[in-house]
Amino acid sequence: MQKEKKIEEMREEVLSAWKKLELDAKIAQMEKLEEEANAPNLWLNPEHAKEVNEELKRVADEVNEWQTIRTQIEDLGELLKLGEEDLAEEIGEQITACAEKLEELKKRLRFTGKFDHGDAILRITAGAGGTEAMDWAGMLERMYLRFFGRKGWTVSTLERTEGEEAGIKTAVYEVRGQDAYGNLKSEHGTHRLVRLSPFNADHLRQTSFSLVEVLPVVESGAVEIQEKDLRVDVYRSGGHGGQGVNTTDSAVRITHIPTGTVVAIQNERSQIQNRAKAMEILQGKLLQMQMEQEAESVDKLRAGKSAAWGQQIRNYVLQPYQLVKDTRTKFESKEPGKVLDGEIDDFIDSYLDKNNF
Repeated sequence: MQKEKKIEEMREEVLSAWKKLELDAKIAQMEKLEEEANAPNLWLNPEHAKEVNEELKRVADEVNEWQTIRTQIEDLGELLKLGEEDLAEEIGEQITACAEKLEELKKRLRFTGKFDHGDAILRITAGAGGTEAMDWAGMLERMYLRFFGRKGWTVSTLERTEGEEAGIKTAVYEVRGQDAYGNLKSEHGTHRLVRLSPFNADHLRQTSFSLVEVLPVVESGAVEIQEKDLRVDVYRSGGHGGQGVNTTDSAVRITHIPTGTVVAIQNERSQIQNRAKAMEILQGKLLQMQMEQEAESVDKLRAGKSAAWGQQIRNYVLQPYQLVKDTRTKFESKEPGKVLDGEIDDFIDSYLDKNNF
């Protein structure tokens, strides 16, 4: 009876999730994307073809996971009805495995925001403090890139300026993967490091700050922006990594005058591409500000009221003790080395749990 009850509970949980995630509609979307992906003239426009295939993979991955678990649960129910005693142990093991997989899938139900299932822009900016702060920003960059690699997400560099001696001044990445924004939104804010300085002879204890901004990737036109509110500057860009090679007048800096929001992009091949990418990021940034300020529209945004250079969201202490602690959830790890190697899943989970239940 316990096995039958467990299977019925899992069946009800899957049906509830199925409705909440609107998987019937996503199956229809997947079928439409498959038709488009198989069209003979699709690759006449390679950029559009890439977008179609990436979207198809994203939707198919989600649908297939839930279809698979649903089928497995139904099959287990049928096996139980057979009443075969010699299969009892195997069925029990399969029920346990199904329950574990379902718990993993149910974590996706925490992504209730409009942009949670979409891609993200991650921007890291070194705070005041010269080389110390730039080195800390570089450490955060390494942490996130390792995390992305473990997730199997696709990462594109949009902007990166190296520090003179170490680390980075700023880095901007576009991150594409399942629930990228929903996962990364927990990282938005100021990150504080305490350690013995490797950059002075006395090895004094030093506190450094870096700002991490996480923005949703949105479709063109998602935010109505008036041309009169924009100042567009074109300047000479260097090669990747800030090196002074292959310089052209293609870099673009866009300022949204009412809020003072600035976005600069130089890594695309042309001025037109840089401007388009800068506008995409600007829209995401203004939407993020809207959510933070709970503003009805972009026109209601207040300058200087977002991006959180104030109170830190997470402290990374390497000296005089070893501890990483999130100031919002109080979750902590006594293994900062692992955290800085990209093992931040527990911090993300604790944030999502706190903000959804």
